[in-house]
Amino acid sequence: MKQLTLFTLLVALVVGAPAAAQGGSGVLVNGQPIGEAAVHALEQIYRTTVPDGRYWYDPVSGLWGLEGGPGIGQIAPGMKLGGRLSARASGSRTGVFVNGREIHYSELAFLQRLYGSVRPGRYWLDHRGIAGFEGGPPQFNLRAAASGGSGYNRNTPGGSLMSDGNCSGYLHPDGATVLGGNC
Repeated sequence: MKQLTLFTLLVALVVGAPAAAQGGSGVLVNGQPIGEAAVHALEQIYRTTVPDGRYWYDPVSGLWGLEGGPGIGQIAPGMKLGGRLSARASGSRTGVFVNGREIHYSELAFLQRLYGSVRPGRYWLDHRGIAGFEGGPPQFNLRAAASGGSGYNRNTPGGSLMSDGNCSGYLHPDGATVLGGNC
């Protein structure tokens, strides 16, 4: 294989050179094989070895995991790795969808520890941990909640109550928001 520069590695991942042009590998992402160049790029960028296997990758949040399992890591969002993320990528029936993927039971348990109840439904999540109901405004900060910050977010049947210590608000499931404080 010819020597690859970091620029070439990034181009292979972001632009998404076809697997055939990159050489085959035993790594499948979202049901499709990715080429050796993409695997090599990931190994170089993240200084790790990518073993052969079946993985899922969420290009919006950058979360990834083994096919049929929960998210186990995060890499850069926006890379064109494999096929389209399947709703069934984590193999669960939780009723909670994040960026189109029905999350795994262990991910749901984690969210329940952070927020109490978690309403079944469709949510979006970006690479910074900011999330909300699909089609609605930001309503949750998973990174802040998981780090034990001074903020909170409590889901109730009629919406969510939140605060980050400076800004407080009520977030209705239809997207209506009332904020107060230093927002």
